[in-house]
Amino acid sequence: MEYQFIRDPISGLRIKISSEHAIIGRWLNEEIGKDKVAMVLALISSVSSSFEPLTLKGQEIDLILSKDEALFEAHALHQDNEDILAYQDDELMLEENDLSSGCGFEDFVDLINSWHEFSAGR
Repeated sequence: MEYQFIRDPISGLRIKISSEHAIIGRWLNEEIGKDKVAMVLALISSVSSSFEPLTLKGQEIDLILSKDEALFEAHALHQDNEDILAYQDDELMLEENDLSSGCGFEDFVDLINSWHEFSAGR
């Protein structure tokens, strides 16, 4: 997983990430930012001693974290067929590629630790 952290004077701290992991970048930029990193670090600690995956519900994206992997799913992935049919009238399409992605647990921990250091200004 390739990524780069950016300090943007207009939009603040951001992550640029490979296209197949775009939802992870959206999750970090929009759901976590620098204010909720401690909560994610606590979740990482909790999952290490848990046998079941733990879920962090977001406004638009959920994180499902297990000892093996981190899975990100957009709420739009689970829309009812009626909701999706409404988009057909406007000729809009939902692309499943941008609605879910995952990475290994160790890669996720490295990403969060790096983001924590970056967002703390070190």
